[in-house]
Amino acid sequence: MIKKKDIVHNVMFDKILTFFFGSQNERDVRALKPLLAQVEAKESWAQAFADEDFPKQTQLLKDRLAQGETLDDILPEAFALAREAAYRVLGERAYPVQIMGSLVLHSGRITEMKTGEGKTLMCTCAVYLNSLSGKGVHVVTVNDYLAERDSKWMGRVYQFLGQSVGCILGNMDNEQRKLAYDCDITYGTNNEFGFDYLRDNMQVDLKRKVQRGFNFCVVDE
Repeated sequence: MIKKKDIVHNVMFDKILTFFFGSQNERDVRALKPLLAQVEAKESWAQAFADEDFPKQTQLLKDRLAQGETLDDILPEAFALAREAAYRVLGERAYPVQIMGSLVLHSGRITEMKTGEGKTLMCTCAVYLNSLSGKGVHVVTVNDYLAERDSKWMGRVYQFLGQSVGCILGNMDNEQRKLAYDCDITYGTNNEFGFDYLRDNMQVDLKRKVQRGFNFCVVDE
């Protein structure tokens, strides 16, 4: 049984840690700042490329992964390229706080932003980076309208970078779904992704399976 004095002791210990080292959130933010600085340092590098160079840079990053580097190794360049691509295609430049949010997503954690603070743009850097593995990225939205809208809207950024984009909608047949899942980045709703998973696990003919495994997912909620 947990004793009251133990609870009080733990609370006091947490307060002491927070006093000296800051809250957990503050410590997490401090840990990400060096990564943010690396991305910022690559901004002029990305700005120097002509439009047609962006798919070439994407291929170079994929080559580095194939040679044994990790996603974290190529993160500064990938984030800088995605940021510049969004600016050229959409006229929107991600603020440092949005870059921080994308770093949090890449680390597998949750980032919270208010409505209107640019969540959809914020996701692009993490989505692009993880799509470079060639294993696919899923972006989950709440309904077919948003899935289709965002796949076309943010899809322009990824296509500018040389990546393919698909979208899963409720009225699609098996072959259309498979083509969408084979793209580097696939948009859809939790219902469509979930039911496709269930249907795949009931297929007698494995060639009729539409999904190709699970790698990285962003829930844009």
